[in-house]
Amino acid sequence: MAMSKLSCIGLVLMVTCTQTVSAESLPPSSHLAVGASLQQPAEDVLQQQKAKQWVLEIANDVSAIRYIDKLAQLYHAIGYTPLWQDTFTANEFEEQLRLLAQSGVSADYTRRYSLLQHFKNSNDWRQYDLLATDSLLAYMSYIESLPEFGRGWLFGAGVESRLPAPSSVGLERLLSAVEVDRLRFFVSGLKPADDRYTQIELAIKELEQAASQRWPGFYQQGIIRLGTRLKNPDGLITILENLGDLQDYEAEQLREAKVRTYNIDLANAIKSFQLRHGLKVDGTIGPKTRYWLAMPAKERIRILALNAQRLHLWPADQPSMLVVNIPDYELTLWLDNKHVLDSKVIVGRPSRRTPLMTSTVASVVFNPYWNVPISIMRKDILPKARYDRGYLYRNDFRVIRSWTSSEQIPIHTIDWRIVNAKAFPYRLRQKPGKKNALGRFKFNIPNDNSIYLHDTPAKSLFNKDERAFSSGCVRVEHADDLAMILLTYSGVTEQRVNELKARTKTKTVGLNNRVKVHLIYQTAWVDNQGLVNFRDDVYSYDQMSEMSQKEEKFTIIYHE
Repeated sequence: MAMSKLSCIGLVLMVTCTQTVSAESLPPSSHLAVGASLQQPAEDVLQQQKAKQWVLEIANDVSAIRYIDKLAQLYHAIGYTPLWQDTFTANEFEEQLRLLAQSGVSADYTRRYSLLQHFKNSNDWRQYDLLATDSLLAYMSYIESLPEFGRGWLFGAGVESRLPAPSSVGLERLLSAVEVDRLRFFVSGLKPADDRYTQIELAIKELEQAASQRWPGFYQQGIIRLGTRLKNPDGLITILENLGDLQDYEAEQLREAKVRTYNIDLANAIKSFQLRHGLKVDGTIGPKTRYWLAMPAKERIRILALNAQRLHLWPADQPSMLVVNIPDYELTLWLDNKHVLDSKVIVGRPSRRTPLMTSTVASVVFNPYWNVPISIMRKDILPKARYDRGYLYRNDFRVIRSWTSSEQIPIHTIDWRIVNAKAFPYRLRQKPGKKNALGRFKFNIPNDNSIYLHDTPAKSLFNKDERAFSSGCVRVEHADDLAMILLTYSGVTEQRVNELKARTKTKTVGLNNRVKVHLIYQTAWVDNQGLVNFRDDVYSYDQMSEMSQKEEKFTIIYHE
């Protein structure tokens, strides 16, 4: 019977091993305990030196090989048998490595994937096996480091070029999986246990297939409305067809009709396109729609792959959770596995970003006071008060001595002409009411950055398609509904909630059933209808460039 390509690895590796290390110097793998193989007892030093030499000879000039000592320990422990004999296991790992390479966060992983394909195509199975194992160690190190460093790596900084070897615990798990012939399950377990990851993988493959046939450009300037003559109608038709906004038969009908003007069929397809890209759904091609139409398939694939990596950071679906996707400007609430609320939100503007975080809703505050954060006081309010002495009065602000003292400082006793915002010794508090920046509800979510969800009197801003206007906190359009749902879920009666809503007094109500809150950043995903969605990169996190420490802190993932 003919041997498969990967099954030939064992024969080639064993031949190489025999040529390099004498048979009597290699104890059978069944006599070695997993722990002992990693601890390198003194009597195995000679064996490990020979194992290292064996690795170096196979590695030859492969610059991508990094973990020489760990490779020597691992192959020595398993008796120099190949790890990648199972084609399904090899393909599974290659797909994960490929998705990481496509994300553009690391030149190292991109080079590794390319080299693996080169060795496979050239039937160099010795180097394939060694590089695949070394790349698995590098990938394991990446996965282990994501909780600590992912907030920088996947949001502009890119992955460090040289990562340390994976942890001893990770290596033990790998060896255990190999010994019981469960490497395939070990590799599969490295990716997020999330259907959204698989959906992105499939979306990328569909894009690649479409791009391999034809992907024209469409760059017509000006506003394109019904009746506008198109310079390149076939280009527009093909792009919409490739992206799924036109069915194949619809595109063919438009071509057969030799459409030359922007008609209702194309406008309907553009509406579908606009909906999937978070744009104003009006069927008119303006600058923003044109920008997304002009985006090459390769860039779309990179953005999808990058967002697949971000799924490693977000918690898996939970029975009850509140999720705010910052670039989508949307809040979604599930309770006991039921989808109970969607709401538009307003998030921090690019200069004052809403941080990524995980917390819980601890309490709901009715008619809250607003204790103005120092940064907002200095940057926004004091400059206005200095040039408009009536500003604080009109907007119901009070000057207090400190956060630990409720003593009020009469506004008229302060010489606002000489106020230095950075040296202002007092604090500002806005009383509850129609002018209060927090509106009628505040949702406390414990964290280090004083971020919370709240209502707002500026309801008109929710009509905007792009809603990055706040100073970091999240404004919720349907805050009243959110308050009712969370409180009744914690056992408060609707009657009691309505009583509290009817009052003007400030009242904080703690929640017995605390719901997890996740503020995340996904600029691409596949929705429940199987449609690929993209959103504008409001904080420029999709662009891989060195981030300053000041920028990086805004992406920190908070945990209780």
